[in-house]
Amino acid sequence: MTSNPESQLPNPNSRIPTRYNPDVDRRAAAFARLFEAVHEGVYIGSIGPDSSATIAANPHLKLIFGYASETAEADVRPFDRDRFIDPQARIALLERLTSDGSVKDYLLRLRRADGNAVWVELTARADALGDDHTVRVEALVRDVSERKKLDDETRDIYHQLLQAEKMAALGQTVSGVAHELNNPLATILSWAERLSQRTALEEPVRRGLETILSESERAAKIVRNLLTFARKRQTTRAMVDVNQVCRETLALRAYEQHVTNIVVIDALAAGLPQVFADGHQVQQVLLNLIINAEQAMLAANGRGTIVVRTWHDADQETVILEINDDGPGIPDDLQPKIFDPFFTTKDVGKGTGLGLTVAYAIVQEHGGRIRLESHPDKGASFYVELPVIGARAQAAVPRARVDVSAPTIAGASILVLEDETRLASAVTEALRDAGYIVQHAADGEEGLQKVKAEPFDLVVCDLKMPRMDGKSFYRAVSEAVPTLTKRVIFVTGDVAGTDAEEFLVESGCRWLAKPFRLGDLLRAVREGLS
Repeated sequence: MTSNPESQLPNPNSRIPTRYNPDVDRRAAAFARLFEAVHEGVYIGSIGPDSSATIAANPHLKLIFGYASETAEADVRPFDRDRFIDPQARIALLERLTSDGSVKDYLLRLRRADGNAVWVELTARADALGDDHTVRVEALVRDVSERKKLDDETRDIYHQLLQAEKMAALGQTVSGVAHELNNPLATILSWAERLSQRTALEEPVRRGLETILSESERAAKIVRNLLTFARKRQTTRAMVDVNQVCRETLALRAYEQHVTNIVVIDALAAGLPQVFADGHQVQQVLLNLIINAEQAMLAANGRGTIVVRTWHDADQETVILEINDDGPGIPDDLQPKIFDPFFTTKDVGKGTGLGLTVAYAIVQEHGGRIRLESHPDKGASFYVELPVIGARAQAAVPRARVDVSAPTIAGASILVLEDETRLASAVTEALRDAGYIVQHAADGEEGLQKVKAEPFDLVVCDLKMPRMDGKSFYRAVSEAVPTLTKRVIFVTGDVAGTDAEEFLVESGCRWLAKPFRLGDLLRAVREGLS
C-alpha cells in the first residue's frame, strides 16, 4: 500500500502546544507583590521638559505624595512641573537624567497632592525616548522629610555653637582691648578736664579742650558698647516702665524725624507691667533699632513710617516691644548675619556693625529675646521680649550714689594705687587741687607697705595691677588695717565681669568705671570720707 505523502505534512490548523514555565510565573507574581508591598515609592514613567506621564506607581508612592489609594496610577504624576517648589530643580534633574542616564540619592523638594512640601530622595535610571528630550524613568523614591528636619535642626545647633564660640572668643579679645583703651582715655579725659577748668584760657584753646573732651567721651561710648557686647558692662537695674522708656527715646529722635520726613506712630498698651531692667540699656536697644529703621527707609524712599508697639504676653510673662518700619526689608540671605559683630550693610564710615550686636547682648543679659521678621519690600519688624518676673534677671552691683553737695574734708589723707603713671599723675594732682593730701603707689605691694607704715583716710585703688592686684590688696588690708576696708574706692578698666562682680558685692565698696570724669571721682571721694 502506497502511502500519501501529503498525509505526513503538518496540519496548519492544528495547535502546537507551548512549554509551560512555572518559574517565570512565580517570579512575575513575586515582583508584583513586591511592587505593592515595598515601603519605598516606585515610579515608572516618562519625564519631558513640559509634562510627565506615569506608567506605574505603587501604593507607597501614592502615600508619599498624598494621593488616595484608589487613585488611578496614570493620575499620579509627582514629576509634573507644578510639583516642583523650585522650577530650576526640575530642569536640573532632567539634565542629569539626560546626560548621565541615572541619579542616586538625589534630593528634591516637591509638592504633595494637598500642596504641602515634602523632601524626597530619588534613585533612578533613565533612557532617552526621542528628540524632544523626554526620558523613560524607572525610579525609587524615599520620603526624607523627617531626616531633613533633623539635619536642619542639627545644623542650626551646630551654627549656634559656632556663633557662641565666636562671640566668646571675640568677647575676651574685646574685653582686653577695651581695658587697654580705657586707661589712656581716662588719662586724656582727666587732663583735658583739669586744663579746661583754668580761668586764663584763650578762646581757641578752650574750644580745643572742649573738642578733646567731647571726642574722648565719644570714644568712651564706643568702648562701653564693646564691653556691652563682651557682656562685661556693669548695669544698675530697677523696675522699669517700658512705655516711659519708649516715650523718652522717641522724644530724643523727634526733631531729627521731623526734618527727615519720618512719621512715628506709637501704639503703647495701657496697664503694661513693669520689668526688672536697666532703663538706660533698654533705651539703647530701642534707639539702635529706631535709628536703623530711619536710615533704611531714608536710603530707600527718602521718607517713611515707624510704628512702635508694646503689649503684655501673659502666657509667656513677657513685655514685648515691636519696632516696625515700611522700608525695603532685610533680604533672606542677610537675616542670619544681622546680629553678627561688625556686620553692616552701610557705607564705610556710616556704621560700625555693633548696633544690633549690642542690642542682642543687652536683651540676652536681661533674660529676654530679640527677633526679626522681614520680607522684601515690605519693611522689617524687630520684637524685643523682656521677662516680667524680676527673678529671671541677673542681679547687678549698684553704682555708688554720691551727694554732690557734700563738702570737701580738707587735709584728708588719700592713697592712690594706679599702675598707669600718667593717669595716676592726673588723679593725684586733681585730688591735691581739691585740698587733699595724696600719696601714690604703683601696685598693691607698694600700697600695702604704705598703709602699714602710716594712716590713710581713704584709698583709691585700681582693680588690675601688676604684682598684687586690687582684690589681693583689699584682702591683705582687711587683716592689716581692718578699719580702712570701708574706705576703699575701686576703679576698673574692664567693667565688672563675673569674678570682679562677686568681689564688689562681697566687699560692698564703691567703684568707678574707667574712663571717669574727675567730677565723678571727687564726688565719690567726698561720699567715701563723709
